[in-house]
Amino acid sequence: MNNDFIMKVGESLIAGGPPGTAAEPEVVIGHLDGPFGTAFATLIGNQIKGHTKVLAIMNTDVMVKPATLMVSKVTVKDDKYTNILMGTVQGAIANGVLDSVREGYIPKDKANELGVIVSVWLNPIVTKEKDLDHKILFDIHRKATTSAIKKAMNDEPSIDWLLENQESIVHKYYQNALDGK
Repeated sequence: MNNDFIMKVGESLIAGGPPGTAAEPEVVIGHLDGPFGTAFATLIGNQIKGHTKVLAIMNTDVMVKPATLMVSKVTVKDDKYTNILMGTVQGAIANGVLDSVREGYIPKDKANELGVIVSVWLNPIVTKEKDLDHKILFDIHRKATTSAIKKAMNDEPSIDWLLENQESIVHKYYQNALDGK
């Protein structure tokens, strides 16, 4: 891993749990004293109804390091969704960031110099689940956040891998359309 960078970008998809618990974070990691920091500050200062940006926190009044900003991909419309997103998922993301530091994907000595923007997808179906398992939801979003950061910081997938595998990779929803689903 090269620590001499301006920004790194990654994504991950972790599924396999009950309906609505899949996580698909997209992350941008960068230095707070450059263009990334400008984008970070602009996002946090430019709040938009339904797409509020919040810092990832471990608990009220305990912000994670590196500073991490959550941005919802889904328009937030109701209190139940907000409580799940700004509770279980927010805590999971914060823990996933710390896991990334613990695993060495983010250098510990850069925790005050770097920032992370996490674009969060939480399936709106979670509000319909009567017995939503918050532990499973937490674990999946935590793992997906760590995975996205690992991939970003290690430039995964590599361009060589992508070129080698281009013809064997078919987007799931494109395949569904081809299959008439």
